[in-house]
Amino acid sequence: MTGGLRRFRTPAPRAAPGERCEMCAEPIGAEHGHVIDLESRTILCTCRGCYLLFTHAGAGGKRHRAVPDRFRHMPRFGPGPELWESAGIPVKTAFLFRNSVQDRAVAFYPSPAGATESLLPLGTGDDLLSAAGAADDVEALLLNKLDLGFECFLVPIDVCYELVGLVRSTWRGFDGGTEAHEAIDGFFARLRERSEVVADG
Repeated sequence: MTGGLRRFRTPAPRAAPGERCEMCAEPIGAEHGHVIDLESRTILCTCRGCYLLFTHAGAGGKRHRAVPDRFRHMPRFGPGPELWESAGIPVKTAFLFRNSVQDRAVAFYPSPAGATESLLPLGTGDDLLSAAGAADDVEALLLNKLDLGFECFLVPIDVCYELVGLVRSTWRGFDGGTEAHEAIDGFFARLRERSEVVADG
């Protein structure tokens, strides 16, 4: 496994109440912001002050960027089948975002081993991310394959890593088991509740 993929094996860190900002060491609670290091792909738990420093592109010497808090849901996503076929995604769920350091769209899917990259043909996904208005590095399109098609969410990137951690911690055996499937279904149910419904893709 390459170094780039190895970094995705560990879910995004989540600070417990009483822990400290990973940038300035100020105490933070359970509800806090995240800032991503664009070079290492590390997600840092931050206080409000540090979070606000990196809410604009170009802040922090272009190395760090605040993860926004925007949730949108497209209940029917027409481009889903074509994307699945071109990327060769073997599971029901994957996320897509634009990596500004690599200057390309990348796709990952959750697996028992962590986030696994699915190689995209050159240019695949760029139009979808642009049409959704996804911010580079910090927002992703999270696709979920349903019985009658695909649904798609525009979410903060840390939500995708939360799903990766959920799959890693609950998956048992070849098909995942009841606990994993119930946990994943619950994850998407909560995501639908908190997301703004927008026009179908």
